[in-house]
Amino acid sequence: MARVKNAAIRKTRRKKLFKKASGFWGSRGSTFRQATEAVMKAESYAFRGRKEKKRAFRRLWIVRINAALVQHDLKYSRFIHGLKKAEIDLDRKALAGLALHDPAAFGAVVTQVKAALAA
Repeated sequence: MARVKNAAIRKTRRKKLFKKASGFWGSRGSTFRQATEAVMKAESYAFRGRKEKKRAFRRLWIVRINAALVQHDLKYSRFIHGLKKAEIDLDRKALAGLALHDPAAFGAVVTQVKAALAA
């Protein structure tokens, strides 16, 4: 059986790790053990952050929709219920965009929702 030496792959692995840890403060960017721990922690934060970003944007859209509904004397929960009753398939991102950039179109949606709620 042939002898396997590990130097090349070890160097590649370390280079990859230190590239990820570049810019980290102190020995977290220069010592292998601390860099390993720091990169693992950073990757877990990044994973969690990608999930939290989705929640934060949904929350922002809801706030924007609710702020636009104040002018139309309608609550957010009633509006969403009316959307489902009127069978309007617009997501919160699209509704927030309408409320922010095209208030007239948003007003048209609100009138349809109010009609569906009245029926």
